[in-house]
Amino acid sequence: MGIISTVLGVFGFGIGVAIGFVIGYFLFIYYQPTDVKDPEIRPLVEKDSKSLQQLLPEIPIWIKNPDYDRVDWLNKFIEYMWPYLDKAICKMAKKIAEPIIAEQIPKYKIDSVEFETLTLGCLPPTFEGMKVYNTEEKELIMELGLKWAANPNILVAVKAFGLRATVQVLDLQVFACPRITLKPLVPSFPCFANIHVSLMEKPHVDFGVKLLGADAMSIPGAYRIVQEIIKDQVANMYLWPKRLEVQIMDPAKAMKKPVGILHVNVVRAMKLRKKDLLGASDPYVKLKLSEDKLPSKKTTVKHKNLNPEWNEEFTFVVKDPEAQALELVVYDWEQVGSHDKMGLNVIPLKDLTPEEPKTITLELLKNLNPDDVQNEKSRGQLVVEINYKPFKDNELPADVEDADSVQKAPEGTPEGGGLLVIIVHEAQDLEGKNHTNPSARILFRGEERKTKVVKKNRDPRWEEEFQFMLDEPPTNDRVHVEVLSTSKRSLLHAKETLGYVDIYLSDVVSNKRINERYHLIDSKNGRIQIEMQWRTAS
Repeated sequence: MGIISTVLGVFGFGIGVAIGFVIGYFLFIYYQPTDVKDPEIRPLVEKDSKSLQQLLPEIPIWIKNPDYDRVDWLNKFIEYMWPYLDKAICKMAKKIAEPIIAEQIPKYKIDSVEFETLTLGCLPPTFEGMKVYNTEEKELIMELGLKWAANPNILVAVKAFGLRATVQVLDLQVFACPRITLKPLVPSFPCFANIHVSLMEKPHVDFGVKLLGADAMSIPGAYRIVQEIIKDQVANMYLWPKRLEVQIMDPAKAMKKPVGILHVNVVRAMKLRKKDLLGASDPYVKLKLSEDKLPSKKTTVKHKNLNPEWNEEFTFVVKDPEAQALELVVYDWEQVGSHDKMGLNVIPLKDLTPEEPKTITLELLKNLNPDDVQNEKSRGQLVVEINYKPFKDNELPADVEDADSVQKAPEGTPEGGGLLVIIVHEAQDLEGKNHTNPSARILFRGEERKTKVVKKNRDPRWEEEFQFMLDEPPTNDRVHVEVLSTSKRSLLHAKETLGYVDIYLSDVVSNKRINERYHLIDSKNGRIQIEMQWRTAS
């Protein structure tokens, strides 16, 4: 009986399991639960931006934000250069970190801290997009979307109390949005003096740490605590408006700030050659410092005189006495047509002894080519008195690194007055009816100054500076700036106005400096950027 009951039990279990599977299969296939709804299907174009970001969290930043640009070229460049950038960055990091470590370890009674291994791995960072800000200052501001899943190997050995411990950093992940500012922009390679780096939001930082060869992040709670500490510390140091500053070059040298004043007295000319067919010539002298964008200075015209006497004084701001030279050109003034050149010569500033007045008699030449036989002919002589006065330490202009700083007026500025500096930077969206060869004309207190002509350009860049020495602040004055287009090919429309603007100077006097972009009157979309400074001796 025992055997029969066992066989029947096994047989019954098998039949029961088979029947259960059949019933379960049919229930699964044919039974429809009432609490489950059909999914809502909608085209992606009907989703809002927040829903799309939840569905697709890895959308590149240049898709989510139209003002960001793709930078595939930059990622490709970094990919090719990464083996070399890795070594250069690690070398720089060690150079920066070692003095800081050497200064800090005595406080904690540590014998030494050394980098045994330092490499960022073979995986370069990836930039998702770049946004560039347009400002009116001499700076370039960029915001980047950075994602970096790296495989670094950073091994640091610490020795203290006769013991040695190692800390190793592995498997680094960094997601950040840094703002990089290059300022000030300078005319010397690499064309910027400092790099300022700030973080626009708290970064995501994830990494593995081995302490004495063991995974320290596997300790319960350690991972979250360490990650939050690092986020907070990095944010406290570099979250905007705080920043990390790296100096690339000395901005004072790069900007070639003024180092002295050159005093010139044009005394007389002698035995000038006659240029006019009828009567004597009408000479005057143009003076200019080489490598200086400021317009030339002129003496008065002495009519019908081949031995004129001027005794007129001029001052020039010197920025590089080793390279600059004073250029003097004598012209014959003509009422109609171009003025004839009577002769020229130069005085290199490096040949002058500082603080020592000197009278120089120059032989006027045809040109500065020493091998030209035409220079052997006598063209007359020019007598000048010259004195170069370098600035003393307490007279040096303010540090050029501060874009908002204003230099002091040069020596000889009238008491109670100052120097009005007008810098014409650029214009945009200019449009002429017949031609667009723009130049800017400045009218102030009856004086007229002009920039160079930029041919066939709707967005000209001049970067020219004009100075006006005044006996009193121009509080109630205004400057008239007009943009003109000229063409020698068009006789009927040789000159036309592209727009103008009147700028009142009360704000310049009170604020010392303004840098604005003005909409041009009588122009559809034209704008011009002008910077003004009011420099005083105090």
